[in-house]
Amino acid sequence: GGWLLLQNCHLGLEFLSELMDTITTAESMSEDFRTWITTEAHPEFPINLLQSSIKFTNESPQGVKAGLKRTYSAVTQDHLEVSNMPQWKPLLYAVAFLHATVQERRKFGPLGWNIPYEFNQADFAASVQFVQNHLDDMDIKRGVNWSCVRYMLGEVQYGGRVTDDLDKALLNTYARVWFGEHMFSEKFCFYKDYVIPKGKTVEDYLQYIEQLPVIDTPEVFGLHPNADITYQTNLANETLSTIVSIQPKDSSTGGGETREAVVQRLADEMLEKLPPDYNPHEVKAQLQKMGSIQPLNIFLRQEIDRMQHVIARVRTTLTDLKLAIDGTIIMSEELQDALDNMYDARIPKLWFRISWESATLGFWFTELLERSQQFSSWLQDGRPNQFWMTGFFNPQGFLTAMRQETTRMNLAKGWALDSVVLRNEVTKMMKEDVVGPPPADIGGVYIYGLFLEGAGWDRRNSKLVESAPKV
Repeated sequence: GGWLLLQNCHLGLEFLSELMDTITTAESMSEDFRTWITTEAHPEFPINLLQSSIKFTNESPQGVKAGLKRTYSAVTQDHLEVSNMPQWKPLLYAVAFLHATVQERRKFGPLGWNIPYEFNQADFAASVQFVQNHLDDMDIKRGVNWSCVRYMLGEVQYGGRVTDDLDKALLNTYARVWFGEHMFSEKFCFYKDYVIPKGKTVEDYLQYIEQLPVIDTPEVFGLHPNADITYQTNLANETLSTIVSIQPKDSSTGGGETREAVVQRLADEMLEKLPPDYNPHEVKAQLQKMGSIQPLNIFLRQEIDRMQHVIARVRTTLTDLKLAIDGTIIMSEELQDALDNMYDARIPKLWFRISWESATLGFWFTELLERSQQFSSWLQDGRPNQFWMTGFFNPQGFLTAMRQETTRMNLAKGWALDSVVLRNEVTKMMKEDVVGPPPADIGGVYIYGLFLEGAGWDRRNSKLVESAPKV
């Protein structure tokens, strides 16, 4: 009749099948017995165990109001009065607001954080404990050491999870703007109508939190209002994708072409347009003519190898899929996935794992043709005057190779690779205007294909501008 708690079961998936057998084959079991399992989401979690269980999920609250409400619901009156310093209660609320903000920014994807971090309640608890200790040890005459507070919040407590330099700068900006003597003034606010309430009890704070908006504008978190459009668009696309993925996979589309016929026709068209395989001997010969030890040519060889892998995989999948549809070979799980995704105009998992992201299968295949064309032209006609930067598997490798070549060209001047830095200049030329490489005294390369999200480019004045009016 006891309860059994198994934690982090995503680390022991093989045992779960044994557990399921034990539970289902037990001859007798107490009605008071319960098995609790904690796990992260995992695609290989036994589906029969999942379906026979009651599921609970523990996720961060949505919105500042819900986040603050959850935080203050766990704060006791004793905790609120643990320090008699006047800075304690405002600082506690400010840390709670920062905690809600860093969690809420995650929903905006790369617009919120370059890397999604798993901020949790432990970060908040550690930050609050630090603030409490700092106030206890504080010299009343000197006051709060704000440099220390900002450093601990921006670099240690929350910043300890942050690995991206720009994300670290963002977090330190929050610490600098929200934490200082100015936060105790009457005019201070995180954003208009988002202020630090003055309360004596937990109930006072909860009453203030209750009147906050349920839906926050992105400006509360320091984002452009249009960030919400991106979030809503991504959410709608994800929802529609889920709906499509769980639709019945009937073989007939209701009187018209069957799913198999549609996919077979699509496979024929793609096979017809698919570029030929790269001949390794021809590639090697061409690279030797161009100078096979030059860094950019080594980079080209690596890109061609990866592109050949994609082309070969696509060709094999399409050929096998046609045979499976005809009944010549067995329809495997991977081929079934390819059939379902191709019918829904999505990228099969087999291809996506070794390639690049794209909105639809059509865009993905068009990009495959264009990428292959760039490599073939470079191989046959020599180094191009301009490079499609976003058409590479490893753009960072391209930039590194370019730095290596530039350094070698300037060895006589005493240049060293470690001291060479990249400098970007946006020209006013259109793609068609480029008729040669950059001047030898300047060096570098011309690239195109970059895009902006959340901003536009003013070509006349060469500066960033708002991409759209505020809505």
